[in-house]
Amino acid sequence: MAMAETFNYSVISGEKKVGRLTAETNGDKTTIDYDVKNNGRGPTIAESITLDSAGLPTEWTVKGATTFGSKVAEHFIRKGTRGDWTDSTGKGHSTINAATIYLAQSGSPWASGIYIRALLKSGGNQLPALPGGVLRFEKGETIAVQGDGGPLQVTRYDLIGIDLDPVTILLDPANGLFASVNASSIVVRAGYEGEEKRLRGMAASWESQRFVKIEHEVAHHYAGPIRIRNVRVFDPKSSALTAPLAVLVQGKVIAAVEALDSPATPGETTIDGDGGTLIAGMYEMHAHLSQSDALLELAAGITTVRDMGNDNEVLAKLIQQIDSGTIGGPHVVRSGFIEGKSPFNANGGILVDSQETAIDAVRWYGARDFWQIKIYNSMNPAWVPAMTKEAHLLGMRVAGHIPAFSNADAMIEAGYDEITHINQFSLGWVLQPGEDTRTLFRLTALKRLPSLDLQSEKVQHTVNMMVERKIAIDPTLGIHEQLTQRRDGKIPPGAVDYFDHMPIGWRRDEMKALADTSAPGDDQAYRQAFDKLVAVVRMLHDRGVFIVFGTDTGGSFTYHRELELYQLAGMTPAEILKRASFDSARYMSQDQRMGSIEKGKLADFFLIPGDPIKNLKAIKTISMVVKDGTVYFPSEVYPKFGIQPFVAPPKIVAAAAQKP
Repeated sequence: MAMAETFNYSVISGEKKVGRLTAETNGDKTTIDYDVKNNGRGPTIAESITLDSAGLPTEWTVKGATTFGSKVAEHFIRKGTRGDWTDSTGKGHSTINAATIYLAQSGSPWASGIYIRALLKSGGNQLPALPGGVLRFEKGETIAVQGDGGPLQVTRYDLIGIDLDPVTILLDPANGLFASVNASSIVVRAGYEGEEKRLRGMAASWESQRFVKIEHEVAHHYAGPIRIRNVRVFDPKSSALTAPLAVLVQGKVIAAVEALDSPATPGETTIDGDGGTLIAGMYEMHAHLSQSDALLELAAGITTVRDMGNDNEVLAKLIQQIDSGTIGGPHVVRSGFIEGKSPFNANGGILVDSQETAIDAVRWYGARDFWQIKIYNSMNPAWVPAMTKEAHLLGMRVAGHIPAFSNADAMIEAGYDEITHINQFSLGWVLQPGEDTRTLFRLTALKRLPSLDLQSEKVQHTVNMMVERKIAIDPTLGIHEQLTQRRDGKIPPGAVDYFDHMPIGWRRDEMKALADTSAPGDDQAYRQAFDKLVAVVRMLHDRGVFIVFGTDTGGSFTYHRELELYQLAGMTPAEILKRASFDSARYMSQDQRMGSIEKGKLADFFLIPGDPIKNLKAIKTISMVVKDGTVYFPSEVYPKFGIQPFVAPPKIVAAAAQKP
């Protein structure tokens, strides 16, 4: 009889332990306890898994709660040739006539080890999966690691087919799970925590290699001028489309905007726009950029992002790779993330424990040409006036969350230039003194909003302060729609236009509620809370408060939804397109080089077949993106992520040789 074994792991993010995983195996059965709390939130999962002799699950139970608190009750069982499962999407079953592996919807990182071992036992590198798709792996190098358990040789495997990006894991010589790792976090065997930074750095390098290869395959660099003819250009000055014309690109810049019948010159590449619309590259104003996000942002017509907080070293390397053309991605404007130390603090940027260290952090960012600082939840509100004063002296702006135990009024008085998230802005009207927003409470307290009178004195006082002091707001409406409107088994309203194009693992995850709406009245309270948040944004817009468009959800498809939602706040498609491009460029003091399609500006724009002024949804079918003169066709990019393309690329009528 096999001996029972216990395996312990640490979950580390930002070089801080934020959770644990314990797996107890006894014969063919494993029970798992997985708990993470980072930035005041995280999943709590209990699993029970039974495997057959081939390492394939015959029964799998997952219970607990997701990162944002929704309940998990997942179960899979295989009897003979029949497999049955229940997850957030509902019930499913399948006849199993060959080796097939079930992929848990809400499983812990332990699941990745199960998948790899089953693939290895199968003698090949892929298996059909349930509820659908194919799971495969690619084997990488073997690495020496050191820890309390002595030296080990661990081997890298990339799992492909679960989501948009591979999952990278490391197995020990007995094929036991040693770590699951990416550039920002790691689940690593207890006793080997000292290796986490090195392994995360290696994961970032592996990820880079993948995107360098993709860039080589999808980025088109033409030797001579590029003429894009038969296109109508969105003109932000008139908020209308021009008559059909031609746009010429030479190198990184727009060389000319010419009449449609202007003749081509020798050595040009001519692209037929077929009567479509050319729009200046858009600005995603609330990103936390990764290498994967970078290319997907480009494919969505986003040529500039404002990063709102990151690992400073990782982001610096990413920007260098993008700017050098090594990998594809947008221009990046950096925000310096500053957080106060607490039991609930986030772990990016710089953590501080006094006003003096907070001011030092501001100076650190100022010396490195950050555009602004961003203040977060655990910051001591009393330190903020000194921080904003220093930031303004150094020519930086100040944005941020509302620190716990404070409110928007106090942060406006303290010198904020912009408030981040519409929930952060609004909660001060419904919180009681002493209530702590460093936890999920900053989201669950939204249930109080439906009864709020927006004409009340306290609400109007805050709005008046925003207007009088010209404070901007970054509402991130889309993430609040997801929080309040997603329900188990339903396609989220924001994802309906692209849901069927995505990998099955992504689709299953999307059909999972974020918030726990099981208590009586909560379902309706959350739905009405979103309506109230939209009403707040509409009121701010009507009063002239500058609204910036950002997602906090990785951008790309969710950015398109973000723009769409502002129609609910009273903005027209033309206003939204202008805000997403020219207005954002002007807000960032970049309008001399970006934000519109004019001679001498950077060649940053995208092509769509339709008319976005008549129907804003037209921006969701992009056939070509140009950034710094480099041409990308989303139909070539999306399959690299397992995404089905939305529209064919434009026709290249005459092509000059591409640069090597």
